[in-house]
This record gives sequence, structure tokens and C-alpha cells, in this order.
Amino acid sequence: MYALPMQGRFIFITGGVLSSLGKGVIAASISSIIESMGLSVSIIKLDPYLNVDPGTMSPYQHGEVYVTDDGAETDLDLGHYERYTHALISKKSNTTAGQILDHVLQSERKGDYLGSTVQVIPHVTDEIKRRIFLAQNNKADVTVIEVGGTVGDIESLPFLEAIRQMRYEHPQHCCNIHLTYVPYLKSSGETKTKPAQHSLVALRQVGIIPDIVICRSEHPICADSLKKISLFGNVPIHAVLDQPDVEHALFEVPIRLQEHKIDLLISNVLKLSPPNQSNVTVWKNLLEKSIHLKEEVLIGVVGKYLEHKDAYKSVFEALQHAGLSQNLKVKLIEVNAELLEQNMTIPEADAYIIMGGFGQRGFEGKILLAKHAREHKIPCFGICLGLQVMTVEFARHVLDIKDANSTEMEPKTKNPVVLSLEELKNVTQLGGTMRLGSYPCNLKEGTKAFDIYKNELIHERHRHRYEVNQSYVESLEKGGLLVSGKHPATNLTEIVEIQDHPWYLGVQFHPEFKSKSFAPHPLFVSFIQAAKEAQKEALQTRVMPV
Repeated sequence: MYALPMQGRFIFITGGVLSSLGKGVIAASISSIIESMGLSVSIIKLDPYLNVDPGTMSPYQHGEVYVTDDGAETDLDLGHYERYTHALISKKSNTTAGQILDHVLQSERKGDYLGSTVQVIPHVTDEIKRRIFLAQNNKADVTVIEVGGTVGDIESLPFLEAIRQMRYEHPQHCCNIHLTYVPYLKSSGETKTKPAQHSLVALRQVGIIPDIVICRSEHPICADSLKKISLFGNVPIHAVLDQPDVEHALFEVPIRLQEHKIDLLISNVLKLSPPNQSNVTVWKNLLEKSIHLKEEVLIGVVGKYLEHKDAYKSVFEALQHAGLSQNLKVKLIEVNAELLEQNMTIPEADAYIIMGGFGQRGFEGKILLAKHAREHKIPCFGICLGLQVMTVEFARHVLDIKDANSTEMEPKTKNPVVLSLEELKNVTQLGGTMRLGSYPCNLKEGTKAFDIYKNELIHERHRHRYEVNQSYVESLEKGGLLVSGKHPATNLTEIVEIQDHPWYLGVQFHPEFKSKSFAPHPLFVSFIQAAKEAQKEALQTRVMPV
């Protein structure tokens, strides 16, 4: 093993019993609390799966793919990290077992191991530790490391061994937090600690005794149950924290953790001397606001993965952020794009948002929705594929190009209004080959986009393979679909809008990735405002005398 420089402090978060307990939200909340103490934070997610990244994984299995400024396709938990903190999230912030093994094998082929037998220990575990230090970058005061998966999974073992080694080598610099599940049996009206005990035993078997245990449950956990977990986990009772389901919003999580004095617990373990006491006022204010919302707007969400909520996680969060900023409750109405193709009635809403996605399934349903919103002057927001849908629909029904299409949907179309990006035409590999990450966009003055951003130059994150065919832009603009945002070097269409419409705007990028709980994205804010205005107008129309 080689020695790594140790600077800063490290918090490792593991999970037990089952997945989807909310490790990402816990990691983000703890990071937010640490930031409020005047300390800088770095965050990294270690994923045990063998995929190089989630870019080629199904939304049904993995949820959304989150994209960073530098073009990494990452786990959706990185979205929580950015929404809750000011931490710089990058390619270094998400490491998978696939990346680790690929690096180790490539190093072996180059002879970097000087003929040694390549093994999980030390070569794989050393590479895991190296990735953790890369994410920390010798700058952050505290680095929070979320270990994906569940203790007891075979694929998690190298990651657990790596963090065990780090704790052994640098005991004063590391803190282990274990998130576990305590089920509630409705029939007996009690919580059961045995699964949590077993997860702590499994953790202890790999050499890790947590400093803090956070117990997730549908109901508050009684003191006797917490004492049992303390005893069997070899963790002091004051460090066994009850974290039942929050009643109102995820804003409650950092508030509840601070009430449990997790800041003091972490400071004691890591011997921290923070300049300030922790402060969760921002979350308390947001929570107070969300509890007392009275008015609401109805947003029709048009997509094809709606049965799996995590597939559109960042969009849903961005809508809630914007609603909260306008003192409005955002109620989402699911509109299945595939069913629209089968003559499903379009449900009424104050506004519609057309989601991104890949493939032909549901495309024609989205076209129908875009036509409906355009013709009936209902606010409509298209994201990524949503912009392409709006453009194709406009070409078909306004410019009367009946067979207008995207080459993604119809490769041999005679009118490719949307086509493959030039640089990707000969690319056959799927992983990491899209237009990814942050790109600049010039906005045209006098447009809705310019009024929203109040800036001539913006930067937004992208994840797509197709673009609006520039050969059709002049005709589209003459017909009334204005290109209000372009890439400064390539003239790639980034934003389209109809000016003779209350709010009809499509973007090729993903603005949802830059929306934060305490700093909602201006596009979503403007969209929610338009939805409210549409609601008021519809109400006035209904009460007007005949």
C-alpha cells in the first residue's frame, strides 16, 4: 500500500437493511449543516455497480442521470448535493466500481504495478482511496462520502474495506455514520430493531463501528428501541438518532438532524473547531413557507417515465422551488405521452411541461400536447426533447410541412427538422458520447428568454444527441417560432419561443440541474408565474356574464 496525504476531515455514510433510505438527502443535509458552520465541503458518491457511469442505464432502474458543469453523467444523488449546498460538484464527485476496475486494469496493462499480482487489496482499495482524495482536492475542510448500496452486498465490500483502511490509518480524521432502517409493524403497533441490529453486525464484520447511527422509520422510534440499537451496535445512546419520515418537505431533514445535535457529534469525533455554530434558518424559513401555502397551480407533466418519479427528479424539485418562491403550491398532473397517442383526453392544467427523453415511444403524444398548448394559448415549457417536439410540431402544423420529423424518430425523413449533431454522426458507442455539460448561449434582446435571464450571455448544462436543423431556422422564424438563444460559435439553436403567446418556450438544455432550494432557476420561476396568470384568466372567463 502507498501512503496518501491526509488533509481535512472525512465523513463516510453507509446504509443498511435496504436501499432508498435517503442516504443522498442525509449526505446533502449534513453537508449543508457543516457549510453553515463556516467550513468548506466536498461531496462524493461511491457507486458499487460495474457500469462506468449511469449514462446508459434505464431510468426505470436508476432514475434520472444528473449532469455536472464539466460534463459528467452521474448518480441523481449529486443533484441533492448541489440543491442543498454550495459544494463544487464535478466528474470527481461520482465514482463507480466500473471506473475503479477499468483504471486498475488499464494500469496493469501499462505495467504500472511492476509485475505484481493485481488484487482487490491493495490495488482496488488504493484506487478507491485515491478517488476520495481527488474529490477532496486537499482544499475542502470536510469531505462527505456517500457509499451506495447496502452493507452486506458483495459489490460494496471493496468500498467498505477502503473506508475501513482510511479510518485505521487516520483515526482522528474520519467519522463513520450508518443509516439504517427500523420497520414498524402495524399489527403489533411497535418498531422492530432486529434488521438494524443485523446491519450493524454486518458492518462490524468488515471492521467498521459507526460513530453515529441514524434510524429511518415511518414512525418515531421509542427510547427502548434506540437503547437496543445502541447496545448491539456498540454506539453511545446519544449518537443513535431517530429520523422518521418528514411530514411536510425534505427541508425538514437538516432541521431534524440539527435538533439531534449532529453538528456537535461530528465536531467531537473529528476534533473540529468551526468558526461558527450551525445555522439552519434558511431551511426553517423554507419549511415555514411550504406549510402555509394556500394557493396552488396545476402543472401537466408530459413524459413517458412518470410511474418512476426519480426519472424526472430534478425537474420536479425545480418546479417546487419555483412554486415556493411565488408562494404557490405546485400540484403535478401526470400526462402519459404514450397514452396520448391512443386518443387519451388531455387533462386540463394551468400549464404544461414537456419532458426530455430518448426514443420514439411517446413522441407523437408530446407533439399532440404541444399543438394543444400552442393553439389554446396555454403556457408550455419544453426541455431538451421538449424543444425538438415544439419545433417539429410547429413545422408540421404552422409551416404545413406534413412529414417534418426528427431523424431520431424517422432516420429517412425527407424533412429532417431535427437531426443528429454533426460531431456525433459517425459515433456508434452510447456511453459518454453526447453533448454533455455546460455550454454558453447568447440571448436575443427583446425576447422572453432575455427578459427572464436579464443577461445577454448564459451558461446551461446539456445532455443530447440531436439539434434543430439550421436549414429550417429561417422558415421557422418567418412562421413565428423565434430562435431566441444560440450557441455563440456554432449558432446551434438553444432556445425557441413564440412571442405571440402568453408563455411558449423550449430549451435544448436542462435548466433543472441549476435550480437550488434557496435559489430557484429563473426559467421555472417565470413558468410558474405564467401558470398562475393563466389560471386567473381562465377563472375570469368562467365568471363573465353571458
